Amino acid sequence: MEKSIYLDNNATTRCDPRVVDVMLPYFSEIYGNPSNGYHQQGRTTAKAVNTAREKVASLINASAGEIFFTSGATESDNLSILGVARAESLGKRNRIVTSLIEHKAILEPCNWLHERGFDVVYLPVDEHGVVVLDAAREVIDEKTLLVSIQLANNETGVLQPIKQIAEFAHEHGAWLHTDAAQAVGKISVDVSDLDVDLLSISAHKFYGPKGIGALYINRAIQGSRIMPLTYGGGQEKGIRPGTLNVPGIVGLGMACELAENVLVEEGIEINRLRNFLEECLEKKIAGLRINGKNVLRLPNTSSLFFPDVDADVMLLNMPNLMLGTGSACTSGAIEPSHVLQAMGISRQDAHRVIRVSLGRYSTFDEINTASIVIYDTWAKCVGT
Repeated sequence: MEKSIYLDNNATTRCDPRVVDVMLPYFSEIYGNPSNGYHQQGRTTAKAVNTAREKVASLINASAGEIFFTSGATESDNLSILGVARAESLGKRNRIVTSLIEHKAILEPCNWLHERGFDVVYLPVDEHGVVVLDAAREVIDEKTLLVSIQLANNETGVLQPIKQIAEFAHEHGAWLHTDAAQAVGKISVDVSDLDVDLLSISAHKFYGPKGIGALYINRAIQGSRIMPLTYGGGQEKGIRPGTLNVPGIVGLGMACELAENVLVEEGIEINRLRNFLEECLEKKIAGLRINGKNVLRLPNTSSLFFPDVDADVMLLNMPNLMLGTGSACTSGAIEPSHVLQAMGISRQDAHRVIRVSLGRYSTFDEINTASIVIYDTWAKCVGT
């Protein structure tokens, strides 16, 4: 195999050429600061920002006034957790509830709060990677300030029961945040249906540019209930000050518009290709396991356990297949995936899991070739 095949779309996606096209004028032709409405350049960029805000809101069924631009999901996650916690200032509500399988952008700020006196509770997951609802019901109470549970896991693609957890949170007056970086643009996400208060978005996870994202903040939580992490000129209602990244914002808006137009059809096709890959490998490899196979998951994600061979050994023997062994932010760590271990998978087996994540540009020929290369590589490594 000479041509490289990219199947690591949960780490990042290729920027859609249509997204690049709409961004380009805002680097050198329409370059005004949207905060300055006294001249045409500023007014033009401000209009572009407002249009993009409406497109982001439309994709998740929010209103434009509930969308705040950030540098990406990591900042959105930190702003949600630390911003809400700072507004409470260790009052009577000092419990933060999250799960063991969250992205580090959730776990690290939660750890920081724990070190400063907050009661942080980590919910377990079952063998499929789904948060245990009975555990959530038990720990969410009147002391709970915020619950933060991801909508879709970045390693397994497994979807979480956000609606039920939101119900538990709101029953006790707590807020619900969800990191939806892996879900937005891949599946239908409706903030009203999910009943979430905060939701994080990252453009580069669905064919937009890197370095731009958004945070949905329900109007009820805006104001004194969430504090900024930085202070400056007061942009984004003071919640996220700083000169706006207009080209990135325009690109995010276009990525949202494209996703909204093709969401259902694209999801069906990607799911078909993903299922084809899994079926090919299951037929050939005895002992192959698909993590999260029997529960709801993203249409593009496959977490594959290969018997008798470590994932890094296989990847080194497949240089033209671009895959992952876990989330992009932790793939270089010596420790095996915390997500897989939370699901009850042993450390040894966790080292034998490869993540395949398809995308908009994946083709049948690529997936067919990938299935052959993966099997041949596995067979070679185990000596069959």
